Amino acid sequence: MDPLHLRLRLRLGALVVALVLAASGGWWGGAEASIHTYGREPFREVGNAFLLSGGSEGIVADGSDPAAPASSFIKFMNVTFWRSAELAESHAKMAHSTGLVQAILFEAADRDNIGGSAYGGQRSICCTPDLAKLEGCKQGEVIRRPSSDDPDWPVVVDTHFSANHLSVKLEDEEVRITKTGMYNLFFISCDPKLRGLAMSGKTVWRNPGGYLPGRMAPLMTFYVFMSLAYLLVMVVWFSQYIRFWRDILPIQNWITLVIALGLFEMTLWYFEYLNFNSSGVRPVGITTWVVTVGAIRKTISRLLILSISMGYGVVRPTLGGLTSKVLLLGLTYFLASELLDIAENVGTINDISGKTKLFLVLPDAFLDAFLILWIFTSLSRTLEKLQARRSSVKLDIYRKFTNALAVSVIASVVWIGYEVYFKATDPFSERWQSAWIITAFWDVLAFVLLVVICYLWAPSQSSQRYAYSGEAVDDDEEAQSLTKGSDGDVGMVKIEKDRNAGVGSAFSLDDDEAEEDKRE
Repeated sequence: MDPLHLRLRLRLGALVVALVLAASGGWWGGAEASIHTYGREPFREVGNAFLLSGGSEGIVADGSDPAAPASSFIKFMNVTFWRSAELAESHAKMAHSTGLVQAILFEAADRDNIGGSAYGGQRSICCTPDLAKLEGCKQGEVIRRPSSDDPDWPVVVDTHFSANHLSVKLEDEEVRITKTGMYNLFFISCDPKLRGLAMSGKTVWRNPGGYLPGRMAPLMTFYVFMSLAYLLVMVVWFSQYIRFWRDILPIQNWITLVIALGLFEMTLWYFEYLNFNSSGVRPVGITTWVVTVGAIRKTISRLLILSISMGYGVVRPTLGGLTSKVLLLGLTYFLASELLDIAENVGTINDISGKTKLFLVLPDAFLDAFLILWIFTSLSRTLEKLQARRSSVKLDIYRKFTNALAVSVIASVVWIGYEVYFKATDPFSERWQSAWIITAFWDVLAFVLLVVICYLWAPSQSSQRYAYSGEAVDDDEEAQSLTKGSDGDVGMVKIEKDRNAGVGSAFSLDDDEAEEDKRE
């Protein structure tokens, strides 16, 4: 066996073993949660309260023995509240309680048990004199009603400032999670004098298997299986690529690159999630690298589809005057995709704000819509060319390709509608256990479309039959050209003759495409 082939097989075999082991570990060891760090985060005024969000995560119930250490919990660590120096100095040194801050932990299903409304008026978080009469709450504290499932929930942890101290530390406490759900943590002060309050420290949110947030946990296993799927395609494609390397078309080199980037991206996502799961934080360097590889893969994939739609290597040898425009579009899309993915993933545990996400999503969505329009316009012209040249074999491939693209676009539109419905009907993320499907769908759709392209343009001994020949010939003449060519120059006949004849001049195209046809 050729030493090169042996080394390639050994490397592929090692990668398969590593991914299978990773898959088994990811499948059997569920992992969901994270570490939230706060660095002098300011409280904001909401109604009659000062409030700071401490996080929101889906957590699976602790199924271990109640006597054993908790494997699913939320833990407060070094949480410290800071008030202004002016406010601290206004209190006597011997005063006992000079300000109250409360940590409120509740499941999303119990959200209505926090706060209240007097006589149908505006809902208040803190107890007012009227609500004290109606609800029996204590004025100056958060209104809390026991959950119907567990009277100990929602959990309230009180912390009092003493004397004229500038700060106060919340006692480190671990809250065991005994019910699976979406948990929310808020730090609230009902004292109007504590304006300008800030907080530092961290909270640890952990499930039985690690620190990965609940909505992200299934994705770790998903990326393992996507890596295996890309690896399978890579093995099949690369074996054919090496076997028929003399007949490889330029477009097949780009397909090889997209497959390799897809495998690399899915593998990197798995290891990024694995690191997140073990440490509880998202390392900026690793996440940025993964996001960049993904943006490159998405950009090259779209340019590949656009180039195929334009007939690159099939009805035209180059993109000619369109090359610069295609590259400019690719660069623009890469930057838009990179910025969006960085904002969504780098160092992020909670979801980014709606306004920020909308600002970054719009350019990405606009470019995708523009690409789709350009792709189908180019496909229409390429199909017209192939029909005029009576190239039924190439025409059949392009019709299948067009059908696959149409199905993918329809599926995308339907899924976007479902995603909007999913988020609109679940404002409190109570369906967090199935939210991973929203993200996974796009990776699956991209993979399926890539498989279709691999099938239609698979390397074979007749690959050159589908290459640009510059001839308006029928299938019989194309078949004859396969047998008459020699030394690998299959199908590339009479190019100069057709260049002089100006085959493309009979078609109505844009200025750049028309100019390129004249060159052919």
